[in-house]
Amino acid sequence: MSNSPSVFAPDAPIRPLQHDEFGRIRSLLYDKFGIDLREGKEELVSARLSKKIRELGFTSFSQYLAYVTSGRESDAMPEMVDLLTTNHTAFFRESVHFGLMRRVLTDLKPRKATVRIWSAACSSGEEPYSIAMTALEDLAPGRFEIVATDLSNRVLKAATSGIYAEERVRGIPPDVLRRHFLRGEGKATGYYRVKPVVSGHVKFHRLNLVDTYSHSAPFSMIWCRNVMIYFDKPTQERVVKRLSEWLEPGGYLFIGHSEAMNGVRHALRYIQPAVYRKS
Repeated sequence: MSNSPSVFAPDAPIRPLQHDEFGRIRSLLYDKFGIDLREGKEELVSARLSKKIRELGFTSFSQYLAYVTSGRESDAMPEMVDLLTTNHTAFFRESVHFGLMRRVLTDLKPRKATVRIWSAACSSGEEPYSIAMTALEDLAPGRFEIVATDLSNRVLKAATSGIYAEERVRGIPPDVLRRHFLRGEGKATGYYRVKPVVSGHVKFHRLNLVDTYSHSAPFSMIWCRNVMIYFDKPTQERVVKRLSEWLEPGGYLFIGHSEAMNGVRHALRYIQPAVYRKS
């Protein structure tokens, strides 16, 4: 029987997730993306993938897996990861990091012509735009550049647009909102767009942190927050080692406050909760 979505009715019943199917999904996520989907997550997997499986017209998770791994649709596998992970983010999330960032920029300003910063799990763009807005408080336009990467093409598309619904910007102080956003009018009422002076400093592209990758130059700061919670300790160790290689001497690594590097071997020096520095 063909795996083409067209041979099935959209409302065809889906066979319940089988143990071997769950195991194949676990293996795929771990092998391709380093994501450690632990035992006991069957209900989560079933709930989050069932709607997509229905949309495609499939009747089993096996058919969906065949579709995802066939290579016919380049976005199919990243989309599955999207569905099984949480892209929760917000402007100026974990604000203590932005206070430290300004102190770091004060130190770097007289010494570096251009400060390079990497937002390594940028989701829909709130983090790198928050970094850019913070940098503009201390550096002139053009004195810094931000590389923003994520695994998901969907969130990168949203991030690149720089457009956010009003509820997404409500936590931003009014003066910051006026300075760095354009308010929508007419059909765009209820939306805000990041101003070009902010978005022009951010370059988005897709990157898988467990793949081999390279950059044009090292970074003064790397923000990799709230993504390592999906990795087991060996994968965390590999990712942190690789991130460290792209930090310049004295550079800072920011991780999420819900994350910890206990049991992870690394050569970075602890500075404060969720902040480490390269010697």
